Amino acid sequence: ALARSGIVFERAYVQQAICSPSRTAVMTGLRPDTTKVWDLVTSFRTAQPDTITLGQAFINAGYFVQGMGKIYHGKLNDEASWSVPWGTPKADTYALAENTSAGEPDATAPATPTKKKKNAAAGEGVDSEGLSKAKGAAFESADVPDNTYTDGKTAELAVTTLGQLSKKDQPFFLAVGFAKPHLPFVAPKKYWDLYDPATIAPPANPFYPKDAPSYAIRKTNGEIYAYKGIPPKTEPFSPELVGTLRHGYYAAVSYTDAQIGKVLAELDRLDLRKNTIVILWSDHGYKLGEHNAWCKHSNAENDTNSPLILSAPGMKTPGIRTKALVEFVDIYPTLADLAGIPAPAYLEGTSAKPLLDNPDRPWKNAAYSQYPRTEKGGLMGYSMRTDRYRFTVWVKTTDKTQADATELYDHQLDPQENVNLANDPAHAAEVERLMVQWRAGWQGTRAAL
Repeated sequence: ALARSGIVFERAYVQQAICSPSRTAVMTGLRPDTTKVWDLVTSFRTAQPDTITLGQAFINAGYFVQGMGKIYHGKLNDEASWSVPWGTPKADTYALAENTSAGEPDATAPATPTKKKKNAAAGEGVDSEGLSKAKGAAFESADVPDNTYTDGKTAELAVTTLGQLSKKDQPFFLAVGFAKPHLPFVAPKKYWDLYDPATIAPPANPFYPKDAPSYAIRKTNGEIYAYKGIPPKTEPFSPELVGTLRHGYYAAVSYTDAQIGKVLAELDRLDLRKNTIVILWSDHGYKLGEHNAWCKHSNAENDTNSPLILSAPGMKTPGIRTKALVEFVDIYPTLADLAGIPAPAYLEGTSAKPLLDNPDRPWKNAAYSQYPRTEKGGLMGYSMRTDRYRFTVWVKTTDKTQADATELYDHQLDPQENVNLANDPAHAAEVERLMVQWRAGWQGTRAAL
């Protein structure tokens, strides 16, 4: 329904496929190398203390700005971004006691803002390499109401808040963060019942990309292995477990979709849609057994390509889709542009507003993502997605002129990124051409617009 009222960006890419770096890029309009946020524990305020966040930009323009749920990551909430303190409704992660870790109280449940230590890893619990502490079950299907879990309570809080904001004589900016479909794949049973397990296909490419460097994708990512019921890293997942996990992910998606629907329905009921911009984004994509891996933590298309839908009043042709390459650092300047408020000149993204009127117009020639690895003393994979190719260069973090490996995937012939062509002599000229563009970086892309 939201897509029918707006524009779907089919090729939207996050700056780093993990929660905090990605969310930081959205809220600051800056890339990870500028914010120095490549993990889940660093605040952008350390490297960029004077940054004007997206929330601050709207506050400065006279808006009332409120946030709830998962916006920034865990305890990394930025108080300056909100007109009133950010908060998250408290609820257990699991409805069934047997699914919590070792029968103890649920340590993964998001805490209220006053319990910052407990909330440090809310919704994630992993470092940049995917390591994690023991958790409860990886999935749950319980016959319970939506508001049993945090996302259901967040939707209710958003609905109540909209009613309050509608009475204010002040424009508002409301940020509502839902955790699902993040692990654990927990959703009320009615959302599991939407899907027939027999029709859920296994991953089409449950194997590592041919000729890719060994560290490009984590074959045994620590994040999922922290949950009960997951076999040791040395053992493969059974087809039954793969099917259940994929089923749980679908259920969690539908659960979140329903919560978004409740918020939008209230926006309609209050007659606010006619002058409200709505944007839906997710901080990364996800692997569900593709490339013999789970979750995110890579530069692969599965992880970096993420949902992005925008609906704005006065759109000439709502219900459109675009294949234009956009990045999540573009969200900040786009919202500022649409709202007609000032945006800092130092933002590292580009307003996508022109695409709303002409989704097929010439646009960026590349989108950029990155991901760090600890191998070989520290590596950073800088990835460039063009119209046809994904091109990634892994360099030493201590000397970015030293390349350790290169990846090239032809999306026209290999959209699943199953074969790395970078070392194939037949593609040497293409590698050389893309390397020139890669070295020019996102600044070169902006200059080409």
